[in-house]
Amino acid sequence: MAELSIKDLKKRFKKCELHKDNWRAIYEEAYEFALPMRNLYDGYYESDVPGQNKMKRVFDSTAVHSTARFANRLQSSLFPPQQNWCRLMPGEDIPDEKKIEAQKALDFYGQRMFQLMRVSGFDLAMGEFLLDLAIGTSCMLIQPGDENTRIRYTAVPSFQVSFEEGPNGNADTVYRKLKRPFNVIQREFPDAKIPKELFDKYQEDPTEKVELLEATYTNDGYIYYCVATMEEDIKLVSRTLKSFPWIISRYMKASNERYGRGPVLYALPDIKTLNKVTELTLKNASISIGGVFTAVDDGVLNTETISIVPGAVISVSSNGGPRGASLAPLPRSGDVNLSQLVANDLRTNIKKTLLDESLAPENMSARSATEIQAKLSELSQNLGSAFGRLISETMTPIVRRTLELMDEMGMIELPLKINGLEVQIVPTSPLAMANNMEKVNDVMNYLQISQSLGPVGQTLIKQDKLGDYIADMLSIPAELRTTPEERAIMQEQMLATAQAVAEQQGVDTAPVEEVMTQ
Repeated sequence: MAELSIKDLKKRFKKCELHKDNWRAIYEEAYEFALPMRNLYDGYYESDVPGQNKMKRVFDSTAVHSTARFANRLQSSLFPPQQNWCRLMPGEDIPDEKKIEAQKALDFYGQRMFQLMRVSGFDLAMGEFLLDLAIGTSCMLIQPGDENTRIRYTAVPSFQVSFEEGPNGNADTVYRKLKRPFNVIQREFPDAKIPKELFDKYQEDPTEKVELLEATYTNDGYIYYCVATMEEDIKLVSRTLKSFPWIISRYMKASNERYGRGPVLYALPDIKTLNKVTELTLKNASISIGGVFTAVDDGVLNTETISIVPGAVISVSSNGGPRGASLAPLPRSGDVNLSQLVANDLRTNIKKTLLDESLAPENMSARSATEIQAKLSELSQNLGSAFGRLISETMTPIVRRTLELMDEMGMIELPLKINGLEVQIVPTSPLAMANNMEKVNDVMNYLQISQSLGPVGQTLIKQDKLGDYIADMLSIPAELRTTPEERAIMQEQMLATAQAVAEQQGVDTAPVEEVMTQ
């Protein structure tokens, strides 16, 4: 075990921060126009001045509303609140005859996991997590809680986090900047070892904030967690973890980039243009409503004193000749109708990029189940590769970390590994179920075609495997399904009953036995 010193950690942290500074400009613009209330890249975090107006430069709220709806749509389609959005299923390493029994145990673990999530504020944290994902990179910290909240889910703003990638492209080292009042540190970190010189420093004002560095890193196959002061280089907390607590998810990313690019970044040129068009349109409209006038003056027009604001009066030497009007309105420039056409096109592009047009407006006729399924399939297609990344970088790590914490706290006993071979995580959210229904429909269509081919066609599909396949696709609970042993017993009982009826009627039982065997 090789735990790094504070000096080495701070050196790596500063290098990581320098790398992230390359993203600060574009992330700041994206947050400013799409998520202004969650923007920490504007410098308010460093200055520690809360309560600032962060919408001074926002003149059009299309991006703000569409970003919020994008996050809400992802949550309702992939992580719907108060629903079980995934299922634990036995992998290929589990023998077929043991899968039904294993499924019953995994269903119990999954049900208990979701019960714990619902009372631990997971849905709230996931909502904030997906908002950051719309920009490109989102972070969540999953830690043990207290007696009331056994597990804490915290959506950490991406500004506070910088990370390093491991050999597989996933984050294996995460740094977080913290500012905490001195009197809160001991309560937030019960195992913190605070030296006497630190107590003496904050004795006069215990509420003064301390800047901390929280580091979680992997070294020599072990996971380390530590909290240290930035100014004094004092290590307050040092732990060894059994599982990685951070969930770092990127919507999409290039192979040579560490941070993600979300739909807001793709729509950013349109967002900025729309904001400027709206600003100019509002200024033109205010001038049109209030008016700007020219007044005859014997002097010479001074351009430095002109104020182009509604109701302004500009002194001029003449208004249209020697006998022009004493007071005349200034001709208005710009075409409001043209600017509206441009703005509408920009709004349409922004909504398309943020997947804000997948469903018909609420005021239209009621949607059928087929329409909803079709729209969900369309949403899955529009997400593209981001859907797979959401599963691999978000859903799977969240479930794995939660189950590992439950196992550590003695809430469950999970002897199997969640590696896809022993235990696999299968999405059961509305978006995933829409995709599964397409597979089920394909199988049923194939079954109908095979049956139309006569006796030969019935041999083209394994009837005994068909039910299990459809049950898996539809996430039917194991407690409602029969095991292979139970099916064998039921077949024997049915065969015995059929034989008894046939003997009473004096019918040859050989054909009956042949049918039941098949």
